[in-house]
Amino acid sequence: MRIGIIHYLNEDIIEGFKRLKELGFESCQLVCWDEKYMQEKYADLVNKAKEQSKIDITAFWCGWPKPVVWDFYEGPITLGLVPAAYRSRRTEILLKASDFAKKIQVKDIVTHVGFLPEDPNSVDYRGVVSALKVIADYYEKNQQNFLFETGQETPTTLLRCMQDIGRKNLGVNLDPANLLLYGKANPIDALDILGEYIKGVHGKDGEYPTDGAKLGQEKPLGEGRVDFPKLIHKLKTLNYTGDITIENEINDNMQLENILKGKKYLELLVK
Repeated sequence: MRIGIIHYLNEDIIEGFKRLKELGFESCQLVCWDEKYMQEKYADLVNKAKEQSKIDITAFWCGWPKPVVWDFYEGPITLGLVPAAYRSRRTEILLKASDFAKKIQVKDIVTHVGFLPEDPNSVDYRGVVSALKVIADYYEKNQQNFLFETGQETPTTLLRCMQDIGRKNLGVNLDPANLLLYGKANPIDALDILGEYIKGVHGKDGEYPTDGAKLGQEKPLGEGRVDFPKLIHKLKTLNYTGDITIENEINDNMQLENILKGKKYLELLVK
């Protein structure tokens, strides 16, 4: 396993990839929250950045237009494909992401689907499954996989959704911290349910919620509740050989220091 990092697509992608190489990273997941970047000229820049830096892009993480609220009240009505009012437009964005990812030779595309309803008979659940069938079929034509990022749904609900979609190019980007932050599962136990589907993993740490309205608190790697020694051991027993991609959204003056500290921590565990 290699240790990668999240990197955002922007105008300075060539310098950004150069910086990642200087910091000792060999891979990244490329994140895009603005569809203006999903066009030919930026694909050319990304390909140039890859060639110059030798940074591998393991996945393209596709965001969607606002509103976007990360909490337990507005989150269910704003995030992902679950809210019917935004589903069609966001489906279009995810199809566009597929074409962009093809131009930069990336096979896996990741997103949050949203707060998937636990009731498979609900209208929103059925609507999401229908939309994801369209997305998965489109990705199949481009020889790509659609990966669900964990967090806003229980592992059982996510498993059921993939089974109901019934396509072979579905997978999971396991974010162990998100399972805690949203109070949905212990990430070690989640591997028993989702293990065979895992195609990507985030290196991120955190705690369970202590407020019914707000997510749990993210922590620097090794300082939260994720048991990374057990997690990585279990990933190895599942024959996972992909990268662990560090995601740190704690925006403070210690962010870079904590990322590099987390990189060393994970490198010791994956040996």
